Order: sequence, then structure tokens, then C-alpha cells
Amino acid sequence: MAHAADREQRHRDRMRRKKAVIDTAIEHADRDQGLLLVLTGNGKGKSSSAFGMVARALGHGMKVGVAQFIKGRSDTGEEGFFRRDPNVTWQVLGEGFTWETQNLARDTETALRGWSVAREMLRDPSLGLVVLDELTYPLKYGWLDIGAVLDDLAARPPMQHVVITGRAAPEALCEAADTVAELRDVKHAFRAGIRAQKGVDL
Repeated sequence: MAHAADREQRHRDRMRRKKAVIDTAIEHADRDQGLLLVLTGNGKGKSSSAFGMVARALGHGMKVGVAQFIKGRSDTGEEGFFRRDPNVTWQVLGEGFTWETQNLARDTETALRGWSVAREMLRDPSLGLVVLDELTYPLKYGWLDIGAVLDDLAARPPMQHVVITGRAAPEALCEAADTVAELRDVKHAFRAGIRAQKGVDL
């Protein structure tokens, strides 16, 4: 009985110390601003995480813009769901991955055309959240100028949040971001011969 009481007291003391640390951190976080988030890495779930933030933003009554680079298909579950919401503007701006098109000039032209659409979203103060899905690829391959992209991101409305997804995010983009998360690939069903599954991958 005494052992259980000691354990309970240790737990209470530990949680009291933890609460003090967290309360202090919350107290010092006293500013509001639009955030730039980068979700990168080789692991699954970057776009899924971004679309989770779309749901969160909509739950708060915000308007959202989604610009999908690279991806050319319009039959994904997330698009089918979010396009029905009048507070979501959804643009599919790609033609498929570069190994599908195998045409550098065409890929560059598609990326530049896509960025002109994304830039308009970044200039729209009514959009509380903008998702630039798979933007890292046009930056990595040099189809878009990183300096121009960073300038457009910096010039957006002060309270507009932006989420950028994709592998191999450029260092300059990560430095400009307020939050960077890297998803690590531990195991993936595709390597075991399982095709992309509706409701999980599509």
C-alpha cells in the first residue's frame, strides 16, 4: 500500500513539474501570424497530413486553397471529398510525375503555369490556408525558381497559413519555414507488391 502511495506521489510530482514547463512555454508563445509549414521526407503521409489541416481549417470556418503540383489525376478520395465544400478551391496543376511525361520543357511549362495559379492563392486574403501539394518536386528539378517562390510566400497576407509537401525540400525553403516535419520511411506495403489502396493511398 505504501509503495502504491509513493508511486502515486512521484507521478503527481512529475506531472506538476511537466505542467509548469508547458505552462511557461504557452505563456511565452504570445504572437499570432500566418505559418509556413513544410512536410518532407521519404515517409508516407505528407499530403495526408496537409489534408488533415484542411479539415481542421474548415472546422474553424476558414476558406482553403489547394494547389496540387505534379499529380495529374482527379480521382483521389481527398479531392472527391473536399471539392464538395464551397469553402475549398482545388486546383490540379500537374500532368503526372516527370518519369511519366519524360519531357523537360513540358514539365517546366506546366510548373510555371501552375505557379501562376498558386501565386493568385497566395495573394488572396480570404484564404486562411493554402496547401501547395508536391511543390518540392518543381523546386528540386529547377522548373521553378526558388527565390521567386520564396518572395511570393513572404509577400502573402500576414495571417495566411501555407503547407508545402513533398520529398527533398530545398534547404532554403526549410530555412524560411516556421515548422518543418520530416516523415521517415520504415516499411511500405508497396514494396511487398501491394498496389495503392482506396481510402489509404488514394
